[in-house]
Amino acid sequence: MPVTKAEKEVTIAELREQFKQAKIAVLGNNNGLTVAQVTRLRRNLREAGVTLRVAKNTLIRIAAQAEGVKGLDPYLNGPTVVAFSSDPVAPAKKLTEFIAKEKNVKFELKAAYLDGEVFGADKIKVIAELPPREVLISQVIAGVQAPLVGVVSAVNGILSGVVYAIDARLRQLEESVAS
Repeated sequence: MPVTKAEKEVTIAELREQFKQAKIAVLGNNNGLTVAQVTRLRRNLREAGVTLRVAKNTLIRIAAQAEGVKGLDPYLNGPTVVAFSSDPVAPAKKLTEFIAKEKNVKFELKAAYLDGEVFGADKIKVIAELPPREVLISQVIAGVQAPLVGVVSAVNGILSGVVYAIDARLRQLEESVAS
């Protein structure tokens, strides 16, 4: 059944909105996946807050260019799906997990768009290996907190020394006054 111009415009508008709101867009080739595999993939992605869209390359290209996304053209060939997410790690992690778990899966990662940069499948796998956002935040906080704890300990040590010195001097004065 042919797609009408109005339906294409709706798809382009939806893709534009997703490119605008997502922090990351991961492109993949889903050629050869069964309906059951696609269903499992969509469910896993949805649980992580990732939206999977299947669209014609021309429509993806038009929507991406309209939103200022440059560099995807070399990857827009063959069957293409796009995973959009506000979490920059979730789509890469979920897609690589899917590829690893499924038997005889033919899904391939093509490219990703993140923070104005387009990169290939090799870097998507690096992103997938990053720890979750909460762990990264706690690591940064621990890195900032460690030097501060050291400074507080040093200042506390100095103040304790001053307090002990004053206390010792007061005892000396009390003893000399008492005698």
